[in-house]
Amino acid sequence: MSLAPHAVRPETSRGRLYPEAGGDARSPFQRDRDRIIHATAFRRLQYKTQVFIYHEGDHFRTRLTHSIEVAQIARSIARLLALDEDLAEALALAHDLGHPPFGHAGEDALNSAMKPHGGFDHNAQSLKAVTLLEARYAGFDGLNLTWETLEGLAKHNGPLRRPAPYIAQYDAKHPLDLHTHAGAEAQVAALADDIAYNNHDLDDGLRARLFTLEEVGALPLVREALAQARAAAPDAPAERLAPEMIRRVINAMVRDVVAESRRRIAALAPASVDDIRRADRPVIAFSDAMAEANLPLRDFLFTRMYRHWRVNRTMAKSKRVVQMLFSHLHGGPQMLPPIWRARAGDAGTAQCALVVCDYIAGMTDRYALEEHRRLNDPDIPG
Repeated sequence: MSLAPHAVRPETSRGRLYPEAGGDARSPFQRDRDRIIHATAFRRLQYKTQVFIYHEGDHFRTRLTHSIEVAQIARSIARLLALDEDLAEALALAHDLGHPPFGHAGEDALNSAMKPHGGFDHNAQSLKAVTLLEARYAGFDGLNLTWETLEGLAKHNGPLRRPAPYIAQYDAKHPLDLHTHAGAEAQVAALADDIAYNNHDLDDGLRARLFTLEEVGALPLVREALAQARAAAPDAPAERLAPEMIRRVINAMVRDVVAESRRRIAALAPASVDDIRRADRPVIAFSDAMAEANLPLRDFLFTRMYRHWRVNRTMAKSKRVVQMLFSHLHGGPQMLPPIWRARAGDAGTAQCALVVCDYIAGMTDRYALEEHRRLNDPDIPG
């Protein structure tokens, strides 16, 4: 399939920070995708919370399965819009590499602990993971991804007027044009993220019995999909109707994004990806009607799932785990593993805080819980 004139093109990539000899038959973005899949940070996503802690059930989403679902949706949209599917997939797979354990509870705890040192932002941490923290190559830190993949990671949500400290620090060394939009492929990955988490959170919430199919079916965006599912399979039980319904909601959202994006692209008439970057608004977007219909769904999930008492109870415990880990290790870096201890410097310093933050952000849920147990029980060998 030929790419649209405004697609990011592998043959005109701005390259990598550390030049590398030409490799194999893969495009630069295919190589980026493969490097991300083989990264340690990517494997850790298997045991990082999406909403439910990993041990609460084998069938709930994790950060890993979420990322795979985002990648599948991103590839579908990119294909329909004649964009580079491999770049969209790479960005989808990498977008959550910086998430700490315990989902947003862990992020909130780290952000609070790091307030004196610039705070914590998972998007900046994703960039840090692929440019500094991964240690798989002899010649450089990080994964040495292409400029286009790094650009998409840094600003897939739009231009950055006040970038997080690490993004600003990296941009000073390897400018990512933070004042412009990212290419259309990065915008596709960002919308695919929204589509994936809204729908799989519905699925997980139903599986956890936080709400019923009838309650969800009252939402404007879901009502028609549920009616279609019931018409197609009138005798199906609820546990089979739910995935039939969710499949239809995903399809409706994807169709809407594709139609609205085609309309915006036609109005802009971009001749190259730089026209996409310089545009005054994103070219990949929901229509106004879909964006409005999405609001009640997000409000419903916020109230009935993200703030459900069972989820709140688990998140409160998770925050305390992260807070305690940070406090202990920032005040006692001698308890860090040797490779981290060497970087941390003196207890209580800004440098020590940054290193401890990176250490904790890289933990899986289960490793964080085990570290918490070891540090709190003097009878457990370290």
